[in-house]
Amino acid sequence: MWTEAWTAWYTGFGVPVPHRPVEDLAYGVAKFIQKGGSFVNYYMYHGGTNFGRTAGGPFVATSYDYDAPIDEYGLLREPKWGHLKELHRAIKLCEPALVAGDPIISSLGKAQKSSVFRSSTGACAAFLENKDKLSYARVSFSGMHYDLPPWSISILPDCKTTVFNTARVGSQISQMKMEWAGGLTWQSYNEEINSYSEEEAFTAVGLLEQINMTRDNTDYLWYTTYAKNEQFLTSGKSPKLAVMSAGHALHVFVNGQLTGTVYGSVEDPKLTYTGSVKLWAGSNTISCLSIAVGLPNVGEHFETWNAGILGPVILYGLNEGRRDLTWQKWTYQVGLKGEAMSLHSLSGSSSVEWGEPVQKQPLTWYKAFFNAPDGDEPLALDMNSMGKGQIWINGQSIGRYWPGYKASGTCGYCDYRGEYDETKCQTNCGDSSQRWYHVPRPWLNPTGNLLVIFEEIGGDPSEISMVKRSTGSVCADVSEWQPSMTNWRSKEYEKAKVHLQCDHGRKISEIKFASFGTPQGSCGSYSEGGCHAHKSYDMFRKNCINQEHCAVSVVPEVFGGDPCPGTMKRAVVEVMCG
Repeated sequence: MWTEAWTAWYTGFGVPVPHRPVEDLAYGVAKFIQKGGSFVNYYMYHGGTNFGRTAGGPFVATSYDYDAPIDEYGLLREPKWGHLKELHRAIKLCEPALVAGDPIISSLGKAQKSSVFRSSTGACAAFLENKDKLSYARVSFSGMHYDLPPWSISILPDCKTTVFNTARVGSQISQMKMEWAGGLTWQSYNEEINSYSEEEAFTAVGLLEQINMTRDNTDYLWYTTYAKNEQFLTSGKSPKLAVMSAGHALHVFVNGQLTGTVYGSVEDPKLTYTGSVKLWAGSNTISCLSIAVGLPNVGEHFETWNAGILGPVILYGLNEGRRDLTWQKWTYQVGLKGEAMSLHSLSGSSSVEWGEPVQKQPLTWYKAFFNAPDGDEPLALDMNSMGKGQIWINGQSIGRYWPGYKASGTCGYCDYRGEYDETKCQTNCGDSSQRWYHVPRPWLNPTGNLLVIFEEIGGDPSEISMVKRSTGSVCADVSEWQPSMTNWRSKEYEKAKVHLQCDHGRKISEIKFASFGTPQGSCGSYSEGGCHAHKSYDMFRKNCINQEHCAVSVVPEVFGGDPCPGTMKRAVVEVMCG
């Protein structure tokens, strides 16, 4: 039993988005079955959303899409969904032999082997593996020759006919789009700094751990203390403040003005703020808003995982030299005033006076009303213009957003070959780890929906928009020799087909590219190769335009003849869905 076959890895704020090539995932599952495995649980098969403050980590993003075969929005991720579907169809064909006993394993080369299952009733199934990461292999098995791509397994449900190879993907490739569905008209309300509730605020000597104080009822804890300053500093320079925190993020205010923001990372949640501060003569208020970004969700001894300012907190550059503020009196306030007033709810938001929206201002609440977009496509909010904060719709929390934390890492060419880990096949380097935030349609009313945002750092709400998620274009890349399970027991099985399908209710509106021959490139950037059938477009236009789905056989006659005899050819196509 395989309890967690990872379809990829979770997304974290500040790190690239991980992907796992379906060729490698299919290879791993086929290898498990080949070794006698009988149960595979995909983690995740359907991506999801960490609504509210449920995301852990810390620093796990609100999206828990996991590059799953069914994405966070409930749409099929192709080719991952289709290729895995074909894998399990092939395994199912082998069932009579697989359940009969253990495999007989034979070497077919330095990095190649066969695993043969037989039943007492004559059923036979074979798995031919090439674990070489670089080279194709031609192997001889049961008197026949088989070509195996690197890092792949071919499945033969009758020990003769290849119906599936893990590295040969014939399923369509879907490219998703986020289509603008309407802007929003905003009002704003400023969160008060140093505003304490006499019933809830308390003062203690020294620094206290955050989670013990908040009991995870909020992400926020205010730490406030006071520092007296001489009228003139002999050095003539501004003093520096240093704050050491166990994490996860920190906004530092001096006399009500934001002086800096720092945050940790997935690898190390601890942080240190160091910056110059402007002090005036007399008493100065130092307020630090410490922010948690999820509780730990894996590991041991969670009771030792801390958050918040644990010190030391030191002022440098005073006439006396350095002043340690760690063990003086600190006033604590759990949560925000806006949270206590339930500004995210309809009743709470109606209890205060909202003004014209301000931009790039920290600790600001924004609200807007909107009507549900028409159609049934999944919805999301485009938050790319904002910094960090939280979102509510009709009083329900969408979750944390943090587009301001750009992903650092290495993104480049993705090679399916070789063992997978979360640093392989990454995207979004230099961009937001998560830009779009899922809005469930069942949460919406036809009209008058309340959207509330709390922005911590400062952003531009005028650029926020509602978007619809759908399949924009569909590609397919199918070889003449693509294995097929259709009529696989007869000679007809060798005739591969291109299958294309748009989302339900959408139709193929345009053939953007088509080539039968040796085309180059990838989905979205195909080009003709040295071999190209000039009637490549004709059959796709005839069979596919204005259809929700279509199929075209990959044989030379369909495309007006063989453009390059003796060369293995592919049919490559990209269509638009509208």
